[in-house]
Amino acid sequence: MVTVEEVRKAQRAQGPATILAIGTANPPNCVDQSEYPDYYFRITNSEHKTELKEKFKRICEKSMIKKRYMYLTEEILKENPNVCAFEAPSLDARQDMVVVEVPKLGKEAATKAIKEWGQIQNPKSPTWSFAQLVVRHAWS
Repeated sequence: MVTVEEVRKAQRAQGPATILAIGTANPPNCVDQSEYPDYYFRITNSEHKTELKEKFKRICEKSMIKKRYMYLTEEILKENPNVCAFEAPSLDARQDMVVVEVPKLGKEAATKAIKEWGQIQNPKSPTWSFAQLVVRHAWS
């Protein structure tokens, strides 16, 4: 019978692991947090909900966020009205955008990390010694 310790030992790599660099990338569009409530209520056609907008403004002011980076622009949202509509089916439109844009951000972040690390970007080079390149993305 195999013990839990033996399984754990078999699943672990031997030798030290090191983080050589961290690269980040943001979507191209930036909205200042102080302007975000107006932007949000404008794009969702909800400007008539003044009480809710005031509450949202207070929430935005109290958050420590200064800028919001996003892929979506007003033009993209006008082309895809279901993205802004309450309970409208928008998953397909969102997925179509994500499938194209997330790899671009991953490539940009990886390129920055490689550049920060200072290694030559040539797999035939003797300094090319990546064991793993980990790409993590976060979305809200």
